[in-house]
Amino acid sequence: MSQGDDANTPLPRMEKNDALQWAKDYTAYMAKITDVELTPSTATVHFENCLGVNDEVAEDGRYSLYYYVDSPAPVSEHTRVVRTLRQKLTQQGYEVTGYREFKDAYESAVFRANNKKNFYRVTAETVGSGKTKPQALSFSVRTPCMLPPGVKQQQF
Repeated sequence: MSQGDDANTPLPRMEKNDALQWAKDYTAYMAKITDVELTPSTATVHFENCLGVNDEVAEDGRYSLYYYVDSPAPVSEHTRVVRTLRQKLTQQGYEVTGYREFKDAYESAVFRANNKKNFYRVTAETVGSGKTKPQALSFSVRTPCMLPPGVKQQQF
């Protein structure tokens, strides 16, 4: 449930609304530095319970956030986007954990990275089959397990 080896390591604290705003701002930032637009109507928000190493779920309000939003950028731009993110975000403390340039619908563009300081994960990847609906570029962020301020952290 925590970022360290100890299940009782203090969790970072943030209100859910603040986490959501950060996610919106950061996906907008990724789009801006890669010079693509976002389609706000595609934004999806998932607040999830944090699972422990033995699938335990705390009852203290801890959560993680998964947020994504699509861009109508054509597939011909996807490789440029993931290259730009790899170059710029590694300079900002992100470690690349997955990378592939766009080749076709079966080998699409992927960029995944983790922030080494705060454990936030960011992704940009081609989504959609291209057969029944056009392929798009999706930007996403996932927060680490966090606890709302003022709540006592449950111990295990």
